Amino acid sequence: MVKEYIIHSNVEKISEKQWASLLEADTCNFFQTPEAIIFFTSVGIETFSFVVENNETIIGVLTGIIQKEKGIKSKFTSRAIIYGGPVFSKDIDDDELVELMSLLIKKLKQKVIYIEIRNLNDYSAYKEIFKQVGFNYSAHLNFYVDCTDEQLMRKRMSSSKLRQVKKSIKEGATIIEAENAQQVAAFYEILHDLYKTKVKTPLPDFNFFATLWKQQSVKFLLIAYKEEIIGGIVAPILANKVIYEWFVCGKDGLYKNIYPSILATWAAMDYAVKNNIPRFDFMGAGKPEQDYGVREFKSKFGGELVEHGRFNYVAKPLLYGMGKTAVKILKKHG
Repeated sequence: MVKEYIIHSNVEKISEKQWASLLEADTCNFFQTPEAIIFFTSVGIETFSFVVENNETIIGVLTGIIQKEKGIKSKFTSRAIIYGGPVFSKDIDDDELVELMSLLIKKLKQKVIYIEIRNLNDYSAYKEIFKQVGFNYSAHLNFYVDCTDEQLMRKRMSSSKLRQVKKSIKEGATIIEAENAQQVAAFYEILHDLYKTKVKTPLPDFNFFATLWKQQSVKFLLIAYKEEIIGGIVAPILANKVIYEWFVCGKDGLYKNIYPSILATWAAMDYAVKNNIPRFDFMGAGKPEQDYGVREFKSKFGGELVEHGRFNYVAKPLLYGMGKTAVKILKKHG
């Protein structure tokens, strides 16, 4: 009997029952959920979706966004980003995977310079198929924090980070959930300053965060001190399975014995413990061959270092090479 399947492009048509079965997949992640893709669309970001369906059962989902900077940078920066990596059921076979990935390339190769898949789970079983259709693999690190046991979670943290958390709370800093748009705006101001002065990569506008705050599965855990917001974390949640560190910032060094960035990261871990979410995902810790100060910072929270890498398909090699050089220059000179 020949297996019959279809590939369509409307993630919104996935029923709750169909999606529930996919939640059991090892590759499931928040960024591939219907909620995430509907959110991206609602804030004016171009999205794409491919759904593999077999006898009314969803066996694969692949969604992403198309990013490009404004003005002169747009020519060199148009790229497709697949956050988290596709979701594959154990029932999907090699032919279906090849057709899905080939269709992705066919639909996007004229629109973007490259397609990047930022894996948040283990895709080693699919490496050969990705390679077969033209994707290259590169190593990329991440940290998972086990949040199933608070005592063990604290024990795994470095003594210095745990001490800084305790000092911050003792001095009067508190963790709150964002209650209004003004608090979200205060958080955004700190984040915007961080990206402008240190990160030097594009940050979505305020409307992106104001809309994200209204999403059912996203927590804005803020650090408050003397009626002022001094930091926070944007933490999406996947069905009581994983909580993610998507954006984090803090007014560090401003107040004695208060460490808002550290307390913000702790806030998501603490939320996970108290709400039976087993894992905190840092969403990346850089390339293994490159020194990365952020990786050193993240390592102090007691997580497990994992290497799930990234897949990259270059659609326009000349523009890709020019773009990498241009972005480096623009980043260096602001």
